[in-house]
Parts: sequence; C-alpha cells; structure tokens
Amino acid sequence: MRNNEDRLGTNSIDGDAPPQTKGGQSGASFSFSTPTEFVELPSGGRFYPQDHPLHGKVDIEIRHMTAKDEDILTSETLIKKGIAIERLLQNVIVDKTIDVNSLLVGDKNALVIATRITGYGADYHTRVICPSCSKSVEGQFDLEIKELYRAQEEDIVERGIKVTDAGTFILNTPIMDAMVEVRLMNGHDEEYLNKLAESKRKKKLIESFLTDQLRRMIVSVNGDSSAALIAEFVNHMPARDSRHLRTMYQYVVPDVKLAQEFICASCEHSQELEVPFTVDFFWPKQ
Repeated sequence: MRNNEDRLGTNSIDGDAPPQTKGGQSGASFSFSTPTEFVELPSGGRFYPQDHPLHGKVDIEIRHMTAKDEDILTSETLIKKGIAIERLLQNVIVDKTIDVNSLLVGDKNALVIATRITGYGADYHTRVICPSCSKSVEGQFDLEIKELYRAQEEDIVERGIKVTDAGTFILNTPIMDAMVEVRLMNGHDEEYLNKLAESKRKKKLIESFLTDQLRRMIVSVNGDSSAALIAEFVNHMPARDSRHLRTMYQYVVPDVKLAQEFICASCEHSQELEVPFTVDFFWPKQ
C-alpha cells in the first residue's frame, strides 16, 4: 500500500484568524481528515469489462478504518446476514461508483487485507491446527502483502489461452476440443453460489458446487452463450476437460500470496501455510 498524504488536510489550528467562541474567547478550529491508501490490485485491472470503473486500473484508493466502521463489524444484524465485511469494504472505498461485490476475488482479498492493516496493523495472531501434531497452537503472521500472483503474458499464450478485450479468456478443451470462453468470478458470483448451495442443503438435494461453478464462469461454448447450451455442455463435459478448465482458471486468476512459515510451539514442526482468515482477523483480541 502507498499513502496518499498529498490529498489530506492536517489536524490544524488556524493561528491567523482564530474563531470567536461565545463570550468573545478565542477557540481552536480543528479539521479532521481520515488518511487514505492506494492498494495495488492483483489483477492490474486486466480482467474487468471495459465499462467497469477498475478496467485498466492498477490500484484502488481506500480510506483508513475509523471507529464508526467498527460499528459495522460489531453489528449483530450485519454479522447474521453475513454482509459485515462487504459493508465495511464498501464504506472504505473512496470511489463510490465501485460496487465491492463486482471486485474480482483476488482484488477483494487484497482490499480485505489492506483494510485490516489500516485498522489494527499487520501483526495477526490466531489459533492454528498444527498439520503434524494436530494440536491447536497460536500462530503469528505478518499481513503485509509482499508478493502478488499475476500470470505472465508469455506463459498465458504458451498455454494456449487468449485474453479478450472484454476481460474474459478463451481456451480449447483437450478431449471435446470445444472453444470455451470463461470469465473470472467476483463477489456477486460467490454470493450466488453460496446461496445456491445453502438452498440445496435445506432441500436435502445433492450438492453440485463444481458444476454450478462451471456454469457460472463459462460465458460461451463455440461462440454460443445460451444458458441452456452451457448447462448441457457442463453436464456432458469429460472429467479431463473439466479438470483442464479448472486448472487453467486457477493459473490465470490473480490473487495475493500470503503463504508464510509456521513453526508449531508444541512439536516445533515447520511448514509453509496459507494465512488463515479466522474470527480474529477483524476482531483481534485486546
């Protein structure tokens, strides 16, 4: 993250013309301005459609968390609805034309981490289950983003993937040799898939997260974008084609790299772990 101090006012007292308080006494005039930061987007703005505010943008400006933002994090109503984090992120984004749920998942992850740092710092303590001894121990992590994952253009081309101006990418499946156009999923897609999975669980239906996800991210097959054809294609797709599609998707999708070394305090086992997002992330212990 980089500061945006040039735009900020300072908490200052105007010594040249102090305002008069009741009774003729001089008073102090304070101007409060919340600091902002620019957060680098893992996507570099590459996979957004041309009409999206972040198309071609390399970063996004956020303001620091405030005490008022903490009200959002402690709102039982928002927590029960599962939208407290989204509401917080929407609040801190400076450009209000940006819908937080339209952010690509990797970009949203970067925003979540940066927002947490502005509020509570980069030191993150949480309980971790040791992969070796299976005991619950305290892990300490540094949330400063030191590396982004962003597939290189030459590697994308080498894998037979073509990125379009619309922010989608096209590839051919190895078995059916179908030309499949795919888009990267955003917050709206995550919300849709989670609600669909929950609905199926309540109805005691067989969960189908994998095929639901494929139907959601595929834009067209051999140039045909009809939902019925895409559903039929997904249902009859050979497993090798499905795996190839998912592997290429994971290769293309940009994200933050937060794998760090973990040393178990109980058995001293050492291993690189992905930083876990637990309840302590936005609700750190006092």
